Amino acid sequence: MGFSDNLESLRKSDKAQTEGLRKGGKGDGARVPFRPAVLAGFIGGTLAAGLVGAWLGGFIGGSSAMYRALVQPPLAPPAILFPIVWSILYVLMAVAAYLAWAANPGGRSPALRWYAVQLVINVLWPLFFFRLGWFLFAFFWLLLLVAAVFMTTVGFRYLSKAAFRLMIPYLLWLLFAAYLNLGVYLLNP
Repeated sequence: MGFSDNLESLRKSDKAQTEGLRKGGKGDGARVPFRPAVLAGFIGGTLAAGLVGAWLGGFIGGSSAMYRALVQPPLAPPAILFPIVWSILYVLMAVAAYLAWAANPGGRSPALRWYAVQLVINVLWPLFFFRLGWFLFAFFWLLLLVAAVFMTTVGFRYLSKAAFRLMIPYLLWLLFAAYLNLGVYLLNP
């Protein structure tokens, strides 16, 4: 199954689940009342994934001295900006996942599975880039992450327009991060 086939399957599956509930069905796609505990779970779980990624990258209990020593590409922001931006993005991602879940509380949506996949890929990237210094491998891993986030974002579009919109900054930041990652690889032989 190719990328476009997978994308079409995701679209049809999520759309069918959502449409089934609009016609009075039960289970997948039903809108549920606001559940703060579930939202807190999504936010807590997503932020925890970010902390694990930071730990794997050596930022918790370690040092970011290696990063500061690298020759940076043009437009590279100051290092202090990264934890701020990532914290905001993790919260936006978590709210988007919650909204997708609320549109499909059975949790069997392919878009939510893609969300989990992209989160695992995201957690491992700092290990490859910062801890191991595998800049080229990390760049291709980041491209894999971009593809997984794209699939998640498209799937969210059919469940919740707000969830779709909340994922856009994350996707754009990842494209910028891919530029930075490639720049670091090229400038630090």
